[in-house]
Amino acid sequence: MCLLIKNCTVVNPGVTGTGTTNILIEEGTIQEIGEIAGNKEEIIDGKGMRAVPGFIDVHIQGAGGADILDETGDALKMLSETQTQFGVTSFLATTIYRPGQENRHLHVLKDWIGQVPPGARCLGTHLEGPFISLGKKGMIQTDSICETGIEVFNQIHDLIGPYLKMMTIAPEPEGNLAIIQRLCEKGIIAAFGHSSANYDQAVQGIRAGINHVTHLYNAMPGMHHREPGPLPAIFENSSVSAQIISDGVHIHPQMVAMTHRLMGCDRIVLITDGIQAMGLPDGHYVYNGIPYESRDGAARYHDGTLIGTALGLSEILKRFMKFTGVSLQEALKTVTLNPAKLLGIDDHKGYIKKGYDADIVLLNSDQSAAATLVAGNVVYP
Repeated sequence: MCLLIKNCTVVNPGVTGTGTTNILIEEGTIQEIGEIAGNKEEIIDGKGMRAVPGFIDVHIQGAGGADILDETGDALKMLSETQTQFGVTSFLATTIYRPGQENRHLHVLKDWIGQVPPGARCLGTHLEGPFISLGKKGMIQTDSICETGIEVFNQIHDLIGPYLKMMTIAPEPEGNLAIIQRLCEKGIIAAFGHSSANYDQAVQGIRAGINHVTHLYNAMPGMHHREPGPLPAIFENSSVSAQIISDGVHIHPQMVAMTHRLMGCDRIVLITDGIQAMGLPDGHYVYNGIPYESRDGAARYHDGTLIGTALGLSEILKRFMKFTGVSLQEALKTVTLNPAKLLGIDDHKGYIKKGYDADIVLLNSDQSAAATLVAGNVVYP
């Protein structure tokens, strides 16, 4: 298929926007940017809107009333489709592994990943655990946590090895440094998280191969002048990037701003950590069999426990810009180029450029998605 997006302004991460221009797409790839002559099969009038690279969410569990743990292809389809209204064109399906159990949700996910959904593309799986700290498990259930054992790791790899792109792991339990090294050997991202590590243990984990952090600040020790904890080890190492849930609830806006001053946009990856309430109106729902309320983008059990966000990634981006004061082109790094680099796919995603995948979002003036294209196909609206 041949598609022409006319009258748009291309804004790439870290680059000032072009003047009004056109984008020619053929067979899912960007073929040309600029003045383009000739008749085309299909034309989209960009109406002066900004065309930006498609967003990549490396941490999302559910959306549109569906969750990966629903164990159905229909749930995964809904998850894929719902994200597109928030500019997401690709994602990592984030879930858990239950040692000694069937893990049917992972079997379903593995079979589904190879399909081409009418929505955002799933790039693989991000497992939170099972090698994490019980003391920092957050909302992860105890049956999804176990002592470190190479046998369990091998079982995971045998089940979803080619699709496992990231694993959240705590470096301090005995044996976990060896697992971190094994992850790196297999090209799987070892992400620090759900950890009770002190400063020295965090440094050891980074030396073993950790190069990313799962939802910074959440499910890890804070910083104290006599017990610095893992945060200084993360901040001081320029090779480590970190996920941020910039909703103003999981992290206070001033902490988001401070993190930007410490790490800059080049090391931050914005995520939703989204649950099933994403894309649904405020209201009362049920998650893992327990009632909760979703209101103003935050989901909480009735006792007040925060369980996740219902905001889409375009909304997370908008709040990040508000909290930090950065420009769109700088903020775009956190949802496009940075996650692409993390996943090793920045040679064809994360940028609007000739030869790159035609994953494109047309943005309204308020940073919301007016249209989302995946491989040159309009998937939203």
